[in-house]
Amino acid sequence: MSGDRSEGRAPLVDLRCKTHTYPDGTVGMHDVDFSVYPDEVVALVGGNGAGKSTLLEHLNATLVPDEGELVIDGTSITEDNKADARKEVGFVFQDADTQLVAPTVLDDVLFGLQNYGATGEAAEQRAREALATVDAAHLEDRVPHYLSGGEKRLVGLAGVLVLEPSVVVLDEPLAGLDPERSRLVAERIRQVHKEGISVVLSTHDLGFAAEIADRVCVMAEGNVVESGTPREVFYDDDLLGRANLRPPAAVRIARDAGLEESTRPVTEAELVGLLSGRGVPSETIRAESFDGSSGD
Repeated sequence: MSGDRSEGRAPLVDLRCKTHTYPDGTVGMHDVDFSVYPDEVVALVGGNGAGKSTLLEHLNATLVPDEGELVIDGTSITEDNKADARKEVGFVFQDADTQLVAPTVLDDVLFGLQNYGATGEAAEQRAREALATVDAAHLEDRVPHYLSGGEKRLVGLAGVLVLEPSVVVLDEPLAGLDPERSRLVAERIRQVHKEGISVVLSTHDLGFAAEIADRVCVMAEGNVVESGTPREVFYDDDLLGRANLRPPAAVRIARDAGLEESTRPVTEAELVGLLSGRGVPSETIRAESFDGSSGD
């Protein structure tokens, strides 16, 4: 598999991590070479404990390698310029409450700007524009603690977008959300990408990864074992087995339906189109075929 998005371009983020060991001696990650290029969405998939969150937290120097280097936009990141890394690579944590610290939503989005010296009406306008980008302008006077899980994720996303990063990183952005809030958050992620920001996310939902990602990186035992397009990755049974993953529902159903291997649908829309062409009503496909599982 290639999954190579470089096309001769320099990466926005280039991580080389020989090893990262936690204080208790657990090796969280080893021998990882990982890059993020302009205009791409990268999904990290793997079982629990595979190292996905550890890798993500290295991308903006929240964690640093025991041995290795993080380069962002051509600049090597050190203790002296970590703040620059966190401005260029915005991180939305899985537990949104760890990110929401101010008495109102608007104050919370302003918090990052104020840390970089921006104040006054211009800063407030940027904060309101960031909230509008994620369809959360109506929340600006709310108390963050009382927001729903999906609303907190959107506010957390606005809080990193206001700094105008080149890359946004999201750790399990759909975790714990109901289907409607998952749809809303996924739509906002797509909108962020349309505006020219590269996105890196981890997910246990392989159907979501198939829908949103240009490149899928499979992690197991603290390393990226393979990467490629969704079609390459999700039809590789040996690879998925190594990472304790099951193919997305669309892949499993395509095989059960006897579709030609060359068609390789990975999303529900692709599968419905192919099966409808064989005279199978899409309503039947949706009602009877999809079990709602994440593929993990």
